[in-house]
Amino acid sequence: MNSIKAISYPVHFQDKGYNSLSNLIAENNYSTLFILVDENTFKCCYPKFIPNLQTDKKIEVIEIESGEINKNLETCIGVWNAITELGGDRKSLLITLGGGVITDLGGFVASCFKRGIDFVNIPTTLLSMVDASVGGKTGVDLGVLKNQIGLFANPEMVLVDTDYLTTVSEREIKSGTAEIIKYGITYDITLFNQIKNNKNLKIEDLIFRSIEIKNEVVLKDPKEQNIRKILNFGHTLGHAIESFYLASEDKESLTHGEAIAIGMVCECFMSAKLLGFPTEKVKEVKDVVLSIYSKTALLTDDFTGIMELLKHDKKNINGQVNFVLLKDFEDYKLDCKVPEKLIIESMEFYNA
Repeated sequence: MNSIKAISYPVHFQDKGYNSLSNLIAENNYSTLFILVDENTFKCCYPKFIPNLQTDKKIEVIEIESGEINKNLETCIGVWNAITELGGDRKSLLITLGGGVITDLGGFVASCFKRGIDFVNIPTTLLSMVDASVGGKTGVDLGVLKNQIGLFANPEMVLVDTDYLTTVSEREIKSGTAEIIKYGITYDITLFNQIKNNKNLKIEDLIFRSIEIKNEVVLKDPKEQNIRKILNFGHTLGHAIESFYLASEDKESLTHGEAIAIGMVCECFMSAKLLGFPTEKVKEVKDVVLSIYSKTALLTDDFTGIMELLKHDKKNINGQVNFVLLKDFEDYKLDCKVPEKLIIESMEFYNA
Protein backbone atom coordinates (compact mmCIF):
# COMPACT_ATOMS: atom_id res chain seq x y z
CA MET A 1 0.00 0.00 0.00
CA ASN A 2 1.12 3.53 -0.70
CA SER A 3 1.83 6.11 1.96
CA ILE A 4 -0.56 8.95 2.73
CA LYS A 5 0.89 12.42 3.23
CA ALA A 6 -0.79 14.07 6.18
CA ILE A 7 -0.46 17.70 7.36
CA SER A 8 3.22 17.48 8.19
CA TYR A 9 3.83 13.77 8.51
CA PRO A 10 3.42 10.62 6.41
CA VAL A 11 1.28 7.57 7.19
CA HIS A 12 3.20 4.47 6.09
CA PHE A 13 1.78 0.97 5.67
CA GLN A 14 3.26 -2.45 6.47
CA ASP A 15 6.91 -3.30 5.82
CA LYS A 16 7.87 -0.10 4.00
CA GLY A 17 6.92 1.75 7.13
CA TYR A 18 9.62 0.05 9.20
CA ASN A 19 12.26 1.10 6.68
CA SER A 20 10.94 4.66 6.86
CA LEU A 21 11.05 4.57 10.66
CA SER A 22 14.63 3.32 10.71
CA ASN A 23 15.59 6.06 8.24
CA LEU A 24 13.84 8.69 10.37
CA ILE A 25 15.79 7.58 13.44
CA ALA A 26 19.11 7.66 11.58
CA GLU A 27 18.49 11.02 9.92
CA ASN A 28 17.50 12.74 13.18
CA ASN A 29 20.21 11.09 15.25
CA TYR A 30 17.96 10.65 18.27
CA SER A 31 19.75 10.20 21.60
CA THR A 32 17.38 7.59 23.07
CA LEU A 33 14.33 5.72 21.80
CA PHE A 34 11.53 5.36 24.35
CA ILE A 35 8.85 2.83 23.46
CA LEU A 36 5.53 3.25 25.29
CA VAL A 37 3.50 0.05 25.68
CA ASP A 38 0.94 -1.51 27.98
CA GLU A 39 1.13 -5.05 29.35
CA ASN A 40 -0.76 -6.41 26.34
CA THR A 41 1.22 -4.74 23.58
CA PHE A 42 4.49 -5.50 25.35
CA LYS A 43 3.59 -9.19 25.33
CA CYS A 44 1.91 -9.46 21.92
CA CYS A 45 3.24 -6.62 19.72
CA TYR A 46 6.68 -5.65 20.99
CA PRO A 47 8.26 -9.01 19.97
CA LYS A 48 7.08 -8.41 16.38
CA PHE A 49 8.04 -4.75 16.36
CA ILE A 50 11.58 -4.84 17.72
CA PRO A 51 13.18 -7.10 15.03
CA ASN A 52 11.92 -4.64 12.39
CA LEU A 53 13.64 -1.70 14.06
CA GLN A 54 17.06 -1.33 12.45
CA THR A 55 19.01 0.95 14.76
CA ASP A 56 21.95 1.02 17.12
CA LYS A 57 20.34 3.66 19.33
CA LYS A 58 19.68 3.07 23.01
CA ILE A 59 16.16 1.68 23.52
CA GLU A 60 14.13 2.01 26.72
CA VAL A 61 10.68 0.44 27.19
CA ILE A 62 8.10 2.14 29.42
CA GLU A 63 5.02 0.09 30.32
CA ILE A 64 1.73 1.47 31.64
CA GLU A 65 -1.45 -0.33 32.65
CA SER A 66 -3.98 -0.84 29.86
CA GLY A 67 -7.49 0.57 29.75
CA GLU A 68 -9.31 3.88 29.50
CA ILE A 69 -9.36 4.11 33.28
CA ASN A 70 -5.59 4.72 33.18
CA LYS A 71 -5.72 7.45 30.54
CA ASN A 72 -5.14 10.27 33.01
CA LEU A 73 -2.61 12.80 34.29
CA GLU A 74 -1.39 10.44 37.01
CA THR A 75 -0.22 8.00 34.35
CA CYS A 76 1.40 10.86 32.42
CA ILE A 77 3.35 11.89 35.50
CA GLY A 78 4.57 8.32 35.86
CA VAL A 79 5.76 8.28 32.23
CA TRP A 80 7.42 11.72 32.53
CA ASN A 81 9.25 10.54 35.65
CA ALA A 82 10.38 7.36 33.89
CA ILE A 83 11.70 9.29 30.87
CA THR A 84 13.52 11.68 33.20
CA GLU A 85 15.06 8.90 35.30
CA LEU A 86 16.18 7.09 32.14
CA GLY A 87 18.02 10.17 30.90
CA GLY A 88 15.54 11.49 28.35
CA ASP A 89 16.43 14.78 26.70
CA ARG A 90 15.08 17.00 23.94
CA LYS A 91 16.66 14.74 21.29
CA SER A 92 14.76 11.69 22.52
CA LEU A 93 12.07 9.98 20.43
CA LEU A 94 8.92 8.45 21.94
CA ILE A 95 7.38 5.59 19.96
CA THR A 96 3.83 4.68 20.95
CA LEU A 97 3.00 1.01 20.35
CA GLY A 98 -0.61 0.35 21.22
CA GLY A 99 -4.24 1.32 20.90
CA GLY A 100 -6.01 4.62 21.35
CA VAL A 101 -5.09 5.05 25.01
CA ILE A 102 -1.38 4.62 24.23
CA THR A 103 -1.37 6.90 21.16
CA ASP A 104 -3.50 9.63 22.78
CA LEU A 105 -1.59 9.62 26.05
CA GLY A 106 1.81 9.06 24.47
CA GLY A 107 1.42 11.94 22.05
CA PHE A 108 0.41 14.22 24.93
CA VAL A 109 3.35 13.08 27.05
CA ALA A 110 5.83 13.68 24.22
CA SER A 111 4.35 17.07 23.34
CA CYS A 112 4.73 18.34 26.92
CA PHE A 113 8.07 16.79 27.96
CA LYS A 114 10.73 19.52 27.84
CA ARG A 115 8.22 21.55 25.81
CA GLY A 116 8.04 18.84 23.18
CA ILE A 117 9.99 15.88 21.87
CA ASP A 118 9.34 13.96 18.64
CA PHE A 119 6.99 10.99 18.68
CA VAL A 120 5.87 8.27 16.28
CA ASN A 121 2.53 6.44 16.44
CA ILE A 122 2.33 2.71 15.73
CA PRO A 123 -1.33 1.78 16.27
CA THR A 124 -2.11 -1.84 17.09
CA THR A 125 -5.93 -1.82 17.23
CA LEU A 126 -8.43 -1.09 14.48
CA LEU A 127 -9.75 1.93 16.40
CA SER A 128 -6.32 3.49 16.72
CA MET A 129 -5.45 2.72 13.08
CA VAL A 130 -8.48 4.44 11.60
CA ASP A 131 -8.90 7.22 14.15
CA ALA A 132 -6.78 7.81 17.26
CA SER A 133 -3.29 7.71 15.74
CA VAL A 134 -4.08 10.08 12.85
CA GLY A 135 -5.17 13.70 12.97
CA GLY A 136 -2.94 15.30 15.58
CA LYS A 137 -5.21 15.11 18.62
CA THR A 138 -3.52 14.09 21.86
CA GLY A 139 -4.84 14.08 25.39
CA VAL A 140 -6.11 12.34 28.50
CA ASP A 141 -9.33 12.14 30.49
CA LEU A 142 -10.20 14.22 33.54
CA GLY A 143 -11.95 11.79 35.84
CA VAL A 144 -14.52 10.15 33.59
CA LEU A 145 -14.72 13.16 31.25
CA LYS A 146 -13.24 12.14 27.91
CA ASN A 147 -10.19 13.94 26.51
CA GLN A 148 -10.62 17.07 28.63
CA ILE A 149 -6.87 17.71 28.87
CA GLY A 150 -4.87 17.74 25.65
CA LEU A 151 -3.50 19.59 22.67
CA PHE A 152 -3.01 19.34 18.92
CA ALA A 153 0.40 17.88 18.07
CA ASN A 154 1.51 15.91 15.03
CA PRO A 155 3.72 12.81 15.14
CA GLU A 156 6.76 12.55 12.91
CA MET A 157 5.05 9.63 11.19
CA VAL A 158 2.38 6.96 11.66
CA LEU A 159 3.14 3.33 10.85
CA VAL A 160 0.12 1.11 10.16
CA ASP A 161 0.80 -2.64 10.19
CA THR A 162 -2.42 -4.66 10.02
CA ASP A 163 -0.63 -7.80 11.24
CA TYR A 164 -1.04 -6.37 14.76
CA LEU A 165 -4.81 -6.89 14.44
CA THR A 166 -4.25 -10.62 14.99
CA THR A 167 -3.36 -9.76 18.59
CA VAL A 168 -6.67 -8.10 19.53
CA SER A 169 -10.09 -9.51 20.36
CA GLU A 170 -13.14 -9.55 18.11
CA ARG A 171 -14.72 -7.03 20.48
CA GLU A 172 -11.87 -4.58 19.81
CA ILE A 173 -12.22 -5.08 16.06
CA LYS A 174 -15.91 -4.24 16.38
CA SER A 175 -15.02 -1.18 18.44
CA GLY A 176 -12.91 0.18 15.59
CA THR A 177 -15.61 -0.67 13.07
CA ALA A 178 -17.84 2.02 14.61
CA GLU A 179 -15.45 4.72 13.41
CA ILE A 180 -15.49 3.26 9.90
CA ILE A 181 -19.30 3.33 9.97
CA LYS A 182 -19.07 6.99 11.00
CA TYR A 183 -16.85 7.81 8.00
CA GLY A 184 -19.32 6.01 5.76
CA ILE A 185 -22.46 7.75 7.04
CA THR A 186 -20.98 11.24 7.02
CA TYR A 187 -18.49 11.21 4.15
CA ASP A 188 -18.41 8.11 1.90
CA ILE A 189 -21.50 5.90 1.92
CA THR A 190 -19.53 3.17 0.11
CA LEU A 191 -17.83 2.28 3.39
CA PHE A 192 -21.16 1.94 5.20
CA ASN A 193 -22.61 -0.19 2.41
CA GLN A 194 -19.57 -2.49 2.42
CA ILE A 195 -20.03 -3.13 6.13
CA LYS A 196 -23.80 -3.49 5.76
CA ASN A 197 -23.49 -6.03 2.96
CA ASN A 198 -20.46 -7.70 4.55
CA LYS A 199 -19.37 -9.25 1.26
CA ASN A 200 -15.70 -9.65 0.36
CA LEU A 201 -14.69 -7.25 3.11
CA LYS A 202 -11.01 -6.38 2.94
CA ILE A 203 -10.07 -4.78 6.22
CA GLU A 204 -6.92 -3.26 4.72
CA ASP A 205 -9.01 -1.38 2.16
CA LEU A 206 -11.42 -0.12 4.83
CA ILE A 207 -8.50 1.09 6.94
CA PHE A 208 -6.79 2.81 4.02
CA ARG A 209 -9.97 4.62 2.92
CA SER A 210 -10.83 5.62 6.50
CA ILE A 211 -7.40 7.19 6.98
CA GLU A 212 -7.75 8.93 3.61
CA ILE A 213 -11.05 10.45 4.72
CA LYS A 214 -9.76 11.61 8.08
CA ASN A 215 -6.69 13.07 6.42
CA GLU A 216 -8.78 14.93 3.82
CA VAL A 217 -10.94 16.42 6.56
CA VAL A 218 -8.06 17.33 8.87
CA LEU A 219 -6.09 18.96 6.05
CA LYS A 220 -9.04 21.30 5.45
CA ASP A 221 -9.55 22.07 9.14
CA PRO A 222 -6.65 21.10 11.47
CA LYS A 223 -8.00 22.80 14.62
CA GLU A 224 -11.67 21.75 14.27
CA GLN A 225 -13.18 25.12 13.48
CA ASN A 226 -15.48 23.81 10.75
CA ILE A 227 -15.60 20.64 8.67
CA ARG A 228 -13.51 18.56 11.08
CA LYS A 229 -16.48 18.63 13.42
CA ILE A 230 -18.11 15.94 11.26
CA LEU A 231 -15.66 13.49 12.83
CA ASN A 232 -17.63 14.02 16.05
CA PHE A 233 -20.80 12.45 14.63
CA GLY A 234 -22.09 9.97 17.19
CA HIS A 235 -19.48 11.11 19.69
CA THR A 236 -21.37 13.89 21.48
CA LEU A 237 -23.92 11.60 23.10
CA GLY A 238 -21.66 8.56 22.67
CA HIS A 239 -18.92 10.03 24.87
CA ALA A 240 -21.44 10.82 27.61
CA ILE A 241 -22.72 7.24 27.52
CA GLU A 242 -19.16 5.87 27.52
CA SER A 243 -18.23 8.06 30.50
CA PHE A 244 -21.39 7.10 32.40
CA TYR A 245 -20.66 3.39 32.04
CA LEU A 246 -17.00 3.93 32.94
CA ALA A 247 -18.04 5.64 36.17
CA SER A 248 -20.76 3.11 37.11
CA GLU A 249 -19.62 0.44 39.54
CA ASP A 250 -22.59 -1.81 38.74
CA LYS A 251 -22.14 -1.76 34.94
CA GLU A 252 -19.58 -3.31 32.63
CA SER A 253 -17.68 -0.56 30.80
CA LEU A 254 -18.46 -0.10 27.14
CA THR A 255 -15.72 0.08 24.54
CA HIS A 256 -15.39 3.40 22.77
CA GLY A 257 -16.89 1.96 19.61
CA GLU A 258 -19.85 0.39 21.39
CA ALA A 259 -20.75 3.75 22.93
CA ILE A 260 -20.24 5.63 19.65
CA ALA A 261 -22.46 3.12 17.83
CA ILE A 262 -25.28 3.94 20.27
CA GLY A 263 -24.55 7.63 19.80
CA MET A 264 -24.85 7.31 16.02
CA VAL A 265 -28.25 5.62 16.26
CA CYS A 266 -29.50 8.31 18.65
CA GLU A 267 -28.10 11.17 16.58
CA CYS A 268 -29.67 9.74 13.41
CA PHE A 269 -33.01 9.79 15.27
CA MET A 270 -32.43 13.43 16.27
CA SER A 271 -31.53 14.18 12.65
CA ALA A 272 -34.84 12.74 11.45
CA LYS A 273 -36.80 14.88 13.89
CA LEU A 274 -34.91 18.14 13.29
CA LEU A 275 -33.51 17.97 9.75
CA GLY A 276 -35.71 15.49 7.91
CA PHE A 277 -33.15 12.71 7.71
CA PRO A 278 -35.14 9.83 6.12
CA THR A 279 -36.69 7.55 8.72
CA GLU A 280 -35.92 4.46 6.64
CA LYS A 281 -32.23 5.39 6.85
CA VAL A 282 -32.49 5.78 10.63
CA LYS A 283 -33.78 2.21 10.72
CA GLU A 284 -31.03 1.09 8.35
CA VAL A 285 -28.31 2.51 10.63
CA LYS A 286 -29.93 1.00 13.72
CA ASP A 287 -30.24 -2.41 12.06
CA VAL A 288 -26.57 -2.40 11.01
CA VAL A 289 -25.45 -1.31 14.48
CA LEU A 290 -27.52 -4.00 16.22
CA SER A 291 -26.24 -6.63 13.78
CA ILE A 292 -22.68 -5.89 14.97
CA TYR A 293 -23.01 -4.84 18.62
CA SER A 294 -24.89 -6.47 21.47
CA LYS A 295 -27.83 -4.40 22.63
CA THR A 296 -27.01 -2.23 25.65
CA ALA A 297 -29.93 -1.44 27.92
CA LEU A 298 -29.97 2.30 28.59
CA LEU A 299 -32.09 2.44 31.73
CA THR A 300 -34.49 5.32 32.19
CA ASP A 301 -32.94 5.87 35.62
CA ASP A 302 -29.58 6.43 33.88
CA PHE A 303 -30.77 9.21 31.57
CA THR A 304 -30.24 11.95 34.16
CA GLY A 305 -26.62 10.90 34.75
CA ILE A 306 -25.92 10.70 31.02
CA MET A 307 -27.47 14.13 30.43
CA GLU A 308 -25.34 15.61 33.22
CA LEU A 309 -22.16 14.29 31.59
CA LEU A 310 -23.33 15.64 28.25
CA LYS A 311 -23.10 19.16 29.70
CA HIS A 312 -19.32 18.68 30.11
CA ASP A 313 -18.67 17.77 26.47
CA LYS A 314 -15.53 19.63 25.36
CA LYS A 315 -17.27 20.88 22.21
CA ASN A 316 -19.89 22.83 24.19
CA ILE A 317 -19.98 26.62 23.86
CA ASN A 318 -21.65 28.86 26.47
CA GLY A 319 -23.13 25.81 28.11
CA GLN A 320 -24.88 24.75 24.91
CA VAL A 321 -24.43 21.18 23.68
CA ASN A 322 -23.56 21.09 19.96
CA PHE A 323 -24.36 18.10 17.76
CA VAL A 324 -23.39 17.13 14.22
CA LEU A 325 -26.61 15.96 12.57
CA LEU A 326 -27.52 14.67 9.11
CA LYS A 327 -29.91 15.82 6.43
CA ASP A 328 -29.00 12.68 4.49
CA PHE A 329 -26.06 10.32 4.15
CA GLU A 330 -22.98 12.43 3.29
CA ASP A 331 -25.03 15.59 3.96
CA TYR A 332 -24.47 17.06 7.41
CA LYS A 333 -25.15 20.16 9.47
CA LEU A 334 -22.74 21.38 12.16
CA ASP A 335 -23.43 22.96 15.56
CA CYS A 336 -27.02 21.78 15.93
CA LYS A 337 -28.91 22.61 19.11
CA VAL A 338 -31.09 19.73 20.33
CA PRO A 339 -33.81 20.03 23.01
CA GLU A 340 -33.16 17.89 26.07
CA LYS A 341 -36.49 16.14 25.58
CA LEU A 342 -35.44 14.99 22.10
CA ILE A 343 -32.09 13.67 23.37
CA ILE A 344 -33.98 11.52 25.87
CA GLU A 345 -36.41 10.40 23.15
CA SER A 346 -33.45 9.34 21.04
CA MET A 347 -32.20 7.04 23.83
CA GLU A 348 -35.72 5.63 24.20
CA PHE A 349 -35.71 4.97 20.44
CA TYR A 350 -32.44 3.06 20.75
CA ASN A 351 -33.95 1.00 23.56
CA ALA A 352 -37.16 0.27 21.64
